[in-house]
Amino acid sequence: MSKQGLRDSSVPYIPLPQNPNHQNVIVSLVYYHRPYQTNHYLRRGVIFAGVLLLLSATILFFYPSDPILKLARIRLNHVGVISSPKLTIDLSFSLTISVRNRDFFSLDYEKLVVSVGYRGKELGVVNSEGGRVRARGRSYVNATLDLNGFEVVHDVIYLIEDWAKGVIPFDTTTKVNGVLGLCFLKIPLKSR
Repeated sequence: MSKQGLRDSSVPYIPLPQNPNHQNVIVSLVYYHRPYQTNHYLRRGVIFAGVLLLLSATILFFYPSDPILKLARIRLNHVGVISSPKLTIDLSFSLTISVRNRDFFSLDYEKLVVSVGYRGKELGVVNSEGGRVRARGRSYVNATLDLNGFEVVHDVIYLIEDWAKGVIPFDTTTKVNGVLGLCFLKIPLKSR
């Protein structure tokens, strides 16, 4: 077949018109979110944020903080001087300590023993027989401080040196028997 025959036997070709006003149109489907599905995600996010905020506030309120202690009254009970083998002093004091408790729990104790040390040596013991430290308030605790074998020459020089620095590094070990109160809960507390 010749070229002329191919043209006649096929479907006639008509060129597209050259129209300058011709516009292309794109059709896209619009996807609508269901209103309850969007609110569901928003509600879940708000609930999660609220629970996280409530948990953070609970931890902040119930996390224990250090009480503020101030010596309200001191009275000398006994003085003893020992000259052999080293010059030492035995002292006994009656103390009243003001305790400012900022926490939401109280402490009812039967016995409180605090061992006081200075520069690796035990200086004495603070004893308190029964008392109560109120929650979110101020309490007064009576105690007895017994300093046994305080070496006058050796310890006083270091004590004055530390006092000049502004910090006296006492070491303490506390033993307490009592009940920790949190709202209506009573938690037994015993340390050795």
